[in-house]
Amino acid sequence: MQKKVKQIVTAIMIMCLVVLSACGNGDSGKEESKNADNGNQNLGQKELKIPYVAWASAIASNHVIEVVLEQAGYEVELLQVNSGAMYSGVADGSADATISVWLPHTDAAYWEQYKENLVHLGPNLKGAPLGLVVPKYMKIDSIKDLAKNKYSIGDKTEWTITGIEPGAGQMKLTEEKVMPAYGLDKWTLQASSSGAMAASLGDAIANKEPIVVTLWSPHWAFSKWDLKYLKDPKNIYGDPDNINTLVREGLKKDAPKAYKILDQFSWTKKDIGEVMVKINKGMKPVDAAKEWVKNNQDLVSEWTKGIK
Repeated sequence: MQKKVKQIVTAIMIMCLVVLSACGNGDSGKEESKNADNGNQNLGQKELKIPYVAWASAIASNHVIEVVLEQAGYEVELLQVNSGAMYSGVADGSADATISVWLPHTDAAYWEQYKENLVHLGPNLKGAPLGLVVPKYMKIDSIKDLAKNKYSIGDKTEWTITGIEPGAGQMKLTEEKVMPAYGLDKWTLQASSSGAMAASLGDAIANKEPIVVTLWSPHWAFSKWDLKYLKDPKNIYGDPDNINTLVREGLKKDAPKAYKILDQFSWTKKDIGEVMVKINKGMKPVDAAKEWVKNNQDLVSEWTKGIK
């Protein structure tokens, strides 16, 4: 009988140990889960929408910031839109941020229209000129010379400026201010797309034909071909713009880490140029961005400084 009692006591003790062990493991699991949840909560809103226009510089910069934000724990959706939608989307809160805003000149009209509902975080790239560009083999140096006569090389003549997406700030500035100021009433500003403009430029250069395009720096075209800006003596295009970051109201509260990264994001024309050249040579934008981020951790760490 005594032996049987001992066996029962031993069994009960073993059961207690198992229960305690299970409880302990359960608490540990809950604690780990709680810690993980806290990490996610620190992100705040986890999904971000970032609109951009398909300019070479914007394709490069947006894919780079996408990689950095995703490494910080966010899910990023890049939205390819036109300029108006880029501004209105961030202003009405249907998108979270844009890093592709040219100020104070090029996008001035959009800024005036939407600025009351936007948070300006400042420039992410400084000194970005734009204007009318021609191949260096063309014997023309100033916009004012376009009004005198159509440009020509041999028997090839033209009265068209090859542009980019309709609604782009540079297109509005060219059509509404530059062309009237220089008396280019015989000229047509042909809207297309950034890719189509670059293709037309390449075709013209291959055949050494005349062409005038709307272009900007940074752009991979200046690394590939010998180009020149036409002088703008009236300074209608203004001094070089900066490329700026805008976010929607409330993003700082809703996604504090993302806000901090976007606020600290800043690089140079050399940096962005490295990404653009790789993309132009055939690398997928996301792959070019990942490679650049991997090779430039010192700079990326400045963007993510203070992020835990």
